[in-house]
Amino acid sequence: METIAVFFGGKSNEREISIITGMYCVNLLRGERRVLPVYLDPAGGMLLGEEVRGVEEFRGGTPKSFKPVVPVRGGLAPANKPKKRIEVGCALNCCHGGAGEGGVLSALLEWYGIPSASPGMAESAVFLDKVLSKAALKGMDIPVLPAFALREEAFFAEGCAGGWRAEAAALGYPVVVKPSKLGSSVGISVAQTEEELEKALLRAFRLDESVLVEQYLKGKRDLNIAAYRRGEEIVLSPVEEVFSDSPILTFGEKYEGTGERRHELPARIPPETAASIADMLKRVYAQFGMRGIVRADFLLSASGEPYFNELNTVPGTLALYLFSDRLTEARDLLLRLLAEGKKRREEKATLQSGILSSAVFGGKNGLKRYI
Repeated sequence: METIAVFFGGKSNEREISIITGMYCVNLLRGERRVLPVYLDPAGGMLLGEEVRGVEEFRGGTPKSFKPVVPVRGGLAPANKPKKRIEVGCALNCCHGGAGEGGVLSALLEWYGIPSASPGMAESAVFLDKVLSKAALKGMDIPVLPAFALREEAFFAEGCAGGWRAEAAALGYPVVVKPSKLGSSVGISVAQTEEELEKALLRAFRLDESVLVEQYLKGKRDLNIAAYRRGEEIVLSPVEEVFSDSPILTFGEKYEGTGERRHELPARIPPETAASIADMLKRVYAQFGMRGIVRADFLLSASGEPYFNELNTVPGTLALYLFSDRLTEARDLLLRLLAEGKKRREEKATLQSGILSSAVFGGKNGLKRYI
């Protein structure tokens, strides 16, 4: 039976949500494949717990049954027995936020030759960072809301005379303050005045070194859509609308049950608007050569104009609910993604200059050419 490694956890504000997604996928796949639940310890390293069964086992910390493992060529091995390799047919990334979603895990899997059913390093790094993703989307002529980026060192160095005041005024209040590399609405707030903006920036810089200050879209509607690759086809979900009683969709409304999560699938929007949103996500997915499931969040203005807001390369529960509300169909979709991930891309040739065989750069005198 083929072995699948499901990675979750990590050092992130979304670690607990990642555990929920990870265990959801682990339990969906059990019985169909041998599943290796691999927990990324916030303190560093990987831990394998084949016997773990549910989220509740993490309530007291990392389950004691988890044992350290290390990546090796084509798989994983016990940390104390690195030659005892477990071959991994394909990996699934369920890490939300941090290095897990931000491209580090993707790069590590690629380095060790472990196939992955999840997005790759480049798109993961770009779309975890709201500043980078804004630049990438603008470069593709995808409509996004006006915004400016602000780094921590510049904010504290400039103090009261900071240019951010003028930039925010040019956007017009209210504005949204977003920590650049955090998700699930963590650290996001709406500032109605310059004084509120300064306080919001101070809070945001406690969580991140970079912040995006964006124009707030009054009367907006929150829309989601997901995509995955099936051969040469990019499959798109219906557009979902999520309702909120707050200026922004909060963490509590998403996960904690502090507010009822209300949504409509498919969203009641004009067919041409749904088609435009689907086309934008399809363009982005294709341009970055993505694989795996991603979910894009859009904002719809009161006048009906859609704006690309964010793209999640590791969405909650992998956005499987946008394609089906039946567990058997969600499992089958995961299996299709894993089969797609196993298709290795053609390894391109690596050119060698042969410069090391030249006597020109040999010895102590040769090294002076570099100085």
